[in-house]
Amino acid sequence: MIKFLDIQKINAQYADELKAATARVIDSGWYLQGSELANFEKELADYTGVKHAIGVANGLDALRLILKGYIETGVMQEGDEVIVPANTYIATILAITDNRLKPVLVEPDIHTYNLDVSLVEKHITPRTKAIMVVHLYGRVCWSEELEAIAKKYKLKIIEDNAQSIGAQFTPCNTVLNKESHRAPQKTGSLGDAAAFSFYPGKNLGALGDAGVVTTNDDKLAETVRALGNYGSKQKYVHEFQGLNSRMDEIQAAILTVKLHYLDAENQKRREIAQYYCTHIKNEKLTLPIVNNELSIMNCIDNVWHLFVIRCFERDCLQQYLANHDIQTLIHYPTPPYKQGAYKLLNNLSFPITEQIHNEALSLPISPVMDMQEVTKITQIINSFEK
Repeated sequence: MIKFLDIQKINAQYADELKAATARVIDSGWYLQGSELANFEKELADYTGVKHAIGVANGLDALRLILKGYIETGVMQEGDEVIVPANTYIATILAITDNRLKPVLVEPDIHTYNLDVSLVEKHITPRTKAIMVVHLYGRVCWSEELEAIAKKYKLKIIEDNAQSIGAQFTPCNTVLNKESHRAPQKTGSLGDAAAFSFYPGKNLGALGDAGVVTTNDDKLAETVRALGNYGSKQKYVHEFQGLNSRMDEIQAAILTVKLHYLDAENQKRREIAQYYCTHIKNEKLTLPIVNNELSIMNCIDNVWHLFVIRCFERDCLQQYLANHDIQTLIHYPTPPYKQGAYKLLNNLSFPITEQIHNEALSLPISPVMDMQEVTKITQIINSFEK
């Protein structure tokens, strides 16, 4: 069986370091808001290129706390609108509605699966306060057009960076534009604030739940840190109606170890994506659209958290691969606005989003796959004929 993602094998690479980090925390007797978290926050902030990184309990809380922070600081108020892609995991939408804000759904680009920036401006109203972009599947969702729109309407840009840690944006979205002096910039530092998830299956995965908020905004950072600690900046003094959302010391220690290997692991994902895109030859499939001027291994705008293909006969293909002991997953079978949680939105229709959800299939991709497995998957896919 070729697993979709062998998390045990990924962590086994660094088992000795992870065990030493865990033992260090256990022996310290300090398990929350200690030196391990402070160290990881600093390392992640430096890696991302931001002033502040605030450890929280998970990626959803990171998004929730950013929006709650903007409400507490007067940037937003209940009923304000947040533009968000219709094609995303439900957590992105949950964070908005949990803060009694209104999600304004916008179709994705069928080629990138990310928010179609060309459609954003027509959805802006006097109540619009932010654009929430999702770097879906590991691919940067950013453009200078997006920046100009946000500046024109004085909107915040919030990044859902749950899937794309390590990816970088440049003016041409791949390599440094020689006509520009703007250097590549990592996701998580592009917008006004960003949310990270370290769910175990992510490119940088914890051994449990964990998340981070990054920002260069001092006031927002201070507010988010307090909100995640029961609304308290000082013990037993509660300025806000906050949450209990803190990254523990063990997860921080583990993530510090794994952060040092992230770039190398992301590059291995690019190598696998390169092989898939070069060798999968089946007219029934739509492969990810990539920059034709560069090899995938030189494209820094994608860290390939997922390798998503589309197939009109998706369910048959998935069963066919399962019959050949290849595990695949669907990201995601049902759009958020068609879920029972959002019954009032069930009548909405977004044809491009629905096409993606009906056809998408994620193939195995991870830094611990060997090329024999990748070759086998490719050969079997190429023989799919139904």
